[in-house]
Amino acid sequence: MEYAGDLSALFGELDENVRLIEKAFGVSVLQDGDGLKVRGAQDAVDKTEKLVAVLGELSARGEELNKQVITHAAHLVESGQADRIGEIFGCVAAVNAHGKKLRIRSAGQLAYVEAIKRNTVVIAIGPAGTGKTFLAVARAVSAFRAGEVQKIILTRPAIEAGEKLGYLPGDLQMKVDPYLRPLYDALEELMGESYLRLIERGVLEIAPLAYMRGRTLKSSFVILDEAQNTTPEQMKMFLTRLGEGSKMVVEGDVTQIDLPAGRKSGLTDAAQVLEGIDRIGVVRLHGTDVVRHELVQKIVRAYENANKGEGTDNGQNDNG
Repeated sequence: MEYAGDLSALFGELDENVRLIEKAFGVSVLQDGDGLKVRGAQDAVDKTEKLVAVLGELSARGEELNKQVITHAAHLVESGQADRIGEIFGCVAAVNAHGKKLRIRSAGQLAYVEAIKRNTVVIAIGPAGTGKTFLAVARAVSAFRAGEVQKIILTRPAIEAGEKLGYLPGDLQMKVDPYLRPLYDALEELMGESYLRLIERGVLEIAPLAYMRGRTLKSSFVILDEAQNTTPEQMKMFLTRLGEGSKMVVEGDVTQIDLPAGRKSGLTDAAQVLEGIDRIGVVRLHGTDVVRHELVQKIVRAYENANKGEGTDNGQNDNG
């Protein structure tokens, strides 16, 4: 087969990219002059040719052909979504503090970002590593920069997972800061240290969920992180804070619930109660959307397989 792109970029250092392609489809890929020769079962050869063609297009427009890109692209080909690879990888979620474009890496992530754009309230459920928090913060920063909102509010429940808040040193702010650290990390990557000035100006607020009670949040992009650790009562309290000109994203992982045994997660409850309501989107991400280290995807998949066929645990698990 002919290959219009840079063969050295396709093969990668020590041919590691080609080894990934061969492993994905069970084929043998060899350089044949200025093109490639693929050997294997016909179906596998066809899929490999589709993948190689798409990788050539991505490389031509400046995409680095690394392990993560090839792995996700191969999965999309395997699942019959080869024609969507350009759309998915072409979607820029945000530009970080160093000017680097941060791109979508899976069909689930694209659906998540599109849901945020279309809806007023979005509920996202998915395992660790799928970009739930980061993509929500990225959309919030983009909306703020575009003047669509006047304020960004980031919140999460301060649920204790093995260590009591009272035993931590310092005042209340010092006690809750560790719970909010993932939000700070996302902001720092997207905005650099300039996010600290926004906090000083009061247009960026990061606070525990309890601080939301009694407020009406207007012209704001509001994110509730780790929402699996809310009760249904807390979730209702939070969602009814929505004011004019605001957008809300509620996200969490229902496999990491730290509520006391027997308590139903507000995230699970909200997804069931609110799905289907106009301008409320419910997005479910899966192990195939994990974009962290490849081992994280394997860990998530192993737990998903282990939990198949098991019933819900005190109403806390959601297999959707």
